[in-house]
Amino acid sequence: MFESLTDKLSSALRNLRGVGKLSEENMATALAEVRAALLTADVHFKVAREFTERVQAECAGQEVLKGVTPGQQIVKIIHDELVRLLGEGATTLSTAKPIRIVMVGLHGSGKTTSTAKLGRLLKKRGYRPFVVACDVYRPAAIDQLEILARQEEIGFYADRVSKDVPAIGKAGLSAAAAAGADAILFDTAGRLQIDEGLVEEVKRLGAAVSPDEVLLVADGALGQEAVNVAKVFHDALQLTGLVLTKMDGDARGGAALSIKSITGIPIKFVGTGEKTDDFEPFHPDRLASRILGMGDVVSLVEKAKESIDEGEAERMAEKMRKADFNLEDFLSQLQAVKKMGSMQSIVGMIPGMSGVQLGDDTERQMKRTESIIKSMTIQERRKPDILNGSRRQRIANGAGVRIADVNQLLKQFQQMQKMMKMMRGGNQKKLMRQMEAMKGKGGFPGM
Repeated sequence: MFESLTDKLSSALRNLRGVGKLSEENMATALAEVRAALLTADVHFKVAREFTERVQAECAGQEVLKGVTPGQQIVKIIHDELVRLLGEGATTLSTAKPIRIVMVGLHGSGKTTSTAKLGRLLKKRGYRPFVVACDVYRPAAIDQLEILARQEEIGFYADRVSKDVPAIGKAGLSAAAAAGADAILFDTAGRLQIDEGLVEEVKRLGAAVSPDEVLLVADGALGQEAVNVAKVFHDALQLTGLVLTKMDGDARGGAALSIKSITGIPIKFVGTGEKTDDFEPFHPDRLASRILGMGDVVSLVEKAKESIDEGEAERMAEKMRKADFNLEDFLSQLQAVKKMGSMQSIVGMIPGMSGVQLGDDTERQMKRTESIIKSMTIQERRKPDILNGSRRQRIANGAGVRIADVNQLLKQFQQMQKMMKMMRGGNQKKLMRQMEAMKGKGGFPGM
């Protein structure tokens, strides 16, 4: 979502990184570009103005630190102000147990899916979640929530006959208590636009279930309209937090950068995709680093820990050290990396690579590689040397690819094995030449 803003901010700050001394002139030029970049990203004009004014005031009053260039120092100041803009401080849920959470929002914001995603996240944290379907106007929403709850093995309650939302909420509480749940999430109805009936219904539900959290699910792609929606809901319901969805899209990101400053409501979670695991707690400092192209190593490590078994990783590292890495091992690693999310999202967390666009071809190439290896027998994966012409043709037919694709994969795998032997033997110069050769030929798919 923030690629365009990252490019524009990087361009605005590029001229400052190498300057020996900050002046009013070069500061004014750079900050004018920063402000223009924020406005282009659909950040509220008042927020953009105040942001650049604070940065300018901070820069004017600071001595340049020893060993740090003025350009580096202004990047640090902008990073700190971005964190402040996004909402520094606690963005966590209440620690109450059992915790009761009412999810509100407009129709189409991803509210029902976000309810299941939050339930899944709480389950990973050791809670026993339970979801209650309170959207009495859309039977499909009840069905959707039930399917997602069953998929994630989460408790579920619905009354497909009653239209009394507060009564359904109370009955859901009783069902959750009977199931031993300690995190109860209420999925409420949405509308195409805010109306008095929607707000009153949620108010009555709140009076019936006494929620610890009232979370507004807002479409991050709405831009300034998401900010307006948050203000109206907050005035009526006293929201405790926000869930921004569709943060993996190509919208400009103005909602995320404006909403905390304008409404005072902290962003607590973000939805980054359609799957139930594409949901994460909001960390202002990490997002600020991503926006400035500094990556997000902490989130990358956390994703790796969730997706890759530590014992398995050590076993694979030992096999690589011994140059005993086969195609079955590679398939295992490829599947582990896929659990971390798209390759584009992973690359965006690596410092200095946030602007790198992989394109759809990278994902397609990884899928093709996985399909080819899956079309092999276990013996063929462990001993690719036995793959003669007829076996290769059978594999190509099974994977739906050309035999040339199979040959290319095997050739690149042989090159990778040579590299591992060079690493083991300590021949660094030869290793670098081999890596350059692989790079020129497109590299090993997914490596």
